[in-house]
Amino acid sequence: MSKLILSYVCLLFMEVVATAQEKIVRLFPEGAPGETVRMAEKISKEGNRVAGEVVCRVTNVSDPTIAIYQPSEELASGSAMIVCPGGGYDILAYDLEGDEVCLWLNELGITAVLLKYRVPRREGRPKHEAPLQDLQRAISYVRANASELNVDANRIGVMGFSAGAHLAVMASTSFNKRTYLANNVIDKVSCRPNFCLLIYPAYLDGEHFGLAPEIQIAPKTPPTMLIQTEDDRSFINSSLFYYYALKEANIPVWMHLYGKGGHGYGLRDTGVMVNSWPDRAEDWFREIGVIETE
Repeated sequence: MSKLILSYVCLLFMEVVATAQEKIVRLFPEGAPGETVRMAEKISKEGNRVAGEVVCRVTNVSDPTIAIYQPSEELASGSAMIVCPGGGYDILAYDLEGDEVCLWLNELGITAVLLKYRVPRREGRPKHEAPLQDLQRAISYVRANASELNVDANRIGVMGFSAGAHLAVMASTSFNKRTYLANNVIDKVSCRPNFCLLIYPAYLDGEHFGLAPEIQIAPKTPPTMLIQTEDDRSFINSSLFYYYALKEANIPVWMHLYGKGGHGYGLRDTGVMVNSWPDRAEDWFREIGVIETE
């Protein structure tokens, strides 16, 4: 298939899923913290396919947004999940680990909030610094507008894939300190997530079975579930070390460790057992009260 056709398919998909979005919200209407230049966002279809399908990649994000997908009234559970795509903090796998995930969450009755955080990495700043500002603001926005969004302010979670999972962990462990100056009343609202789902997380491990230095487990770190495969050689220690740290801190934690699957599969069917992880996540959602038990 030609690059022109692939680009058209990618854009068409994003237009189709956009029809499911209730609204798109600019997180910092007056400009994101520390941003001085407005970059032209780029959508790319270059790179590996997953399960035979193109992955739409977004980069050059300087104006972070959230796209809100609301479930049908019949299914609505009152819970919300903020979704953080991965991409090494350089790009966002926007459909594979974003739009497709939001549509799945809607099927479970969960309001899905897709975070388009700032990428690529900003020179001279920690890789997660600007994205964490975006995620903290997103959590506070959803909580401040919980009534309008028909969600429970005490049932707002975060989930992430790869680098997006590292970002979700940062939000889960550093909520006691807002990482930017408050702009308005939204920033007075708590940015602590109530639960956290991590899919093949990256960058969590440090030395001697410890965590990366920027991660400090807080007493109120939320209940967490990890999905990991043994053959994800570059990142398996992220899951193992974080699981151990949460266990030692008496934070409720679940982990499903599969044999094969590698990294970067999202929700797509790659022909291995790890593709059943959404079912395990649904079980967990029911167990912790995110959705009702049947």
